This record gives sequence, structure tokens and C-alpha cells, in this order.
Amino acid sequence: MCYYHYYLAEMHDLRLEGEAKITRKLYLGIFYACAFVMAAITTYAVYVSVNEYLHTGKVVIGEVLVDTEFPVKGLSKLVTYLMIVSVVGWYCVTKLGANKVQGISKSTKSILQVVVLAIAIIALYEFIYNFILWNSFITVDIMRGIMKLDSINVPYPNPKTPWNLVFATKMALAALLISAHGFYLMSKKSSISKAAINGPV
Repeated sequence: MCYYHYYLAEMHDLRLEGEAKITRKLYLGIFYACAFVMAAITTYAVYVSVNEYLHTGKVVIGEVLVDTEFPVKGLSKLVTYLMIVSVVGWYCVTKLGANKVQGISKSTKSILQVVVLAIAIIALYEFIYNFILWNSFITVDIMRGIMKLDSINVPYPNPKTPWNLVFATKMALAALLISAHGFYLMSKKSSISKAAINGPV
């Protein structure tokens, strides 16, 4: 009977190990796909933007990603794909590297928490600021009988390189989600470690 239970336990461990390997390969494949899409979109945006700047002396940052729809006109814009793969790619990284960050010292982890929290606050501010500004411009244009949702930009801080508000809003949202998730994971691990040290009450 003991051998039988031992055999069942071994089979269970092997099954769990096999599932863990499959899951890791899945996350790794998704991460590589996201990295490829991010690299392709970024390369395309930089190429088009540099050419535009060389010919006109002016470029709207992010406008090419807002104006380009893929794979056919009428579907999602490149900026939407970039936002999605950024968040999904980060999630895969956290799943793949969760065990590797457990050895980080408490002081280093505390510093990282502060840095990530600061990034989350900045991203939150930028998202709210850009979103409100975008909606304000849309309201003004609608009152004038103009409908241009995607071509709104702000000539700030450099008038020669204004920022497209759709691009700025979506990427600020992606940065907010990534930083908030990172802070949550680090805080969660810290709470678990503290509870383990203190023991049951």
C-alpha cells in the first residue's frame, strides 16, 4: 500500500511538473510574440517619423501609430496593438521571472517599490491629464461642427514635436497598468514574507 501511495504521489508530481513546463513555454511564446510586435511597430513608427521630420522639419509624436490601421482600414490602430502587447508582455515577464526576484534583498525591494510607485503616480497623472485634455478638444471641435477624434495633438513641450493625444493617453494607460501591477506584486510578496516571518497569530 505504501508503494502504491508513493507511486501516486510521484505520478502527481510528474504531472504537475509537466503542466508547469507547458505553462512556462506558453508564457514564453506569448512574450516573444509581444516583443516581436512591439519591435515591429516601434521600428515602423521611428522610420516613418524620421522621414517625415527630415522632409517637413516637424513631426507629431505617435500620430503615425494612430493613423495606421492594421491589417485593413477600419480595424484596430497600431497604437492599440502597442498598448495591448506592452501590458500582456509585462504580465508574461512577471509570470516567467516571479521566482527569480525572491532573492532580492529587502532594502533593494523597498527602493524598487518606491520607484515603481512614483512611476505609477506619474502615469496616473499623465493619463488623467491627457484624457481630460483630449475630451476637451473633442467637445470644442464638436461645438464647431468638426469631428476629428484621432488627429488632436498638443504642441508641448516643443512646438516642432507635438504629441498626439490618442497616443499619449493610451500609452499612459499602459504605463499605469504595468506600474500598478508591479507595485501590487511587490507589495503582495512583501506581505506574504512578513506573515511567514511573524507566523500565525
